[in-house]
Amino acid sequence: MIDNYPDPEWSLLLAACSAAPCEEKRAQILSLLGQPVNWPKLFALADHHRTLPVLGRSLMLVEGCVPPDQIQELKQSQQNNLLKSLLLSRELIRIIGRLTALGIEVLPYKGPVLAEVLYGDVAMRQAGDIDVFIRARDLARIRDAARELGYTPHQQLSASEERAYLKSGYELAFDGVAGPNLLEVQWAIQPRFYAVDFDIEGLFQRAMTVNVSGQPMRTPSASDLFLVLSLHAAKHVYGRLGWLCDIAQLMGQPGIAWEWIGAQARALGIVRILRVTMLAANHMLGAAIPAAANEALPEDHGAPALAEEIRAHIFSRSGFNVESASYFRLMMRLRERPADRLRLLTRLAFTPGPSEWSAVRLPQPLFPLYSVVRFSRLAARLIRV
Repeated sequence: MIDNYPDPEWSLLLAACSAAPCEEKRAQILSLLGQPVNWPKLFALADHHRTLPVLGRSLMLVEGCVPPDQIQELKQSQQNNLLKSLLLSRELIRIIGRLTALGIEVLPYKGPVLAEVLYGDVAMRQAGDIDVFIRARDLARIRDAARELGYTPHQQLSASEERAYLKSGYELAFDGVAGPNLLEVQWAIQPRFYAVDFDIEGLFQRAMTVNVSGQPMRTPSASDLFLVLSLHAAKHVYGRLGWLCDIAQLMGQPGIAWEWIGAQARALGIVRILRVTMLAANHMLGAAIPAAANEALPEDHGAPALAEEIRAHIFSRSGFNVESASYFRLMMRLRERPADRLRLLTRLAFTPGPSEWSAVRLPQPLFPLYSVVRFSRLAARLIRV
């Protein structure tokens, strides 16, 4: 791993999250504990990057060298995360049970399901919300079923807006009694303007079965998860170390079909994104890039510099404004094919969404003109910059 970390807390967090064998990790953590540690800063950093469970498990390897009050705080956070993970698991089982009874197939991923797939323990990922892939045609029925279970859409769309959003968007969030955006249903990997036209039906066909709290449920295959999680991390500029921890775990799994992943990456034009993702996991967490991955995903001339840029961004904790020109320039630089960059730029300019529909109210016969509204708003924003 690269050793020029900005402070001791970062060094300790990266050592705790590294892909190194247990004894090697323990020795590295012990050496780092020889210098003063700002424990509140470390815990806040881990919480921000959604890595508190991994940090806690690693520090338990050297429990006697950590101040007792800090160990107690870690144990409390682990207990809280376990309780939330179990609550999410129970709620996920309830949701899938209802949808299965209605003959609706969904694929949960992330959350407790991904924790089981990657770590064998629902509490080893920091609990957040429930994410499921759906087929777009099932959205109306799922919305009705979610309402019966106590969920309401976070965003209200008209019939025309929903039809357009099913083509241009990718997810709908639902609020539950436990909080907003507790359930997210997704019919695409990313919004359409990112120009990665992933085959969702294939995702369902290749799905595997995993047990969550004793309940079997289907989830994307490990190979599909590598594509999905890499695209998700890239979309968010790899802003959380926890996402790289998950990808590092996937890279070490023996059942990954790297040749198939390479073929998919070339077809979708995301070879550079996958190379940047693997390099970031390698540089920051010491995750070995399998020989089969190197063969299936050949070196890309732009990937190393982008991986270093991403690493600096993660350390900085400065979030990208996803509506800024710099963000979209980065998204285009992450694509290796000029044709994909052009598609991204064109779709970005002319694909309206909820922000356009709420900013300007057009009568139903003029709904197609929202593409002009989108272009005008985007041009005005760029002029101001």
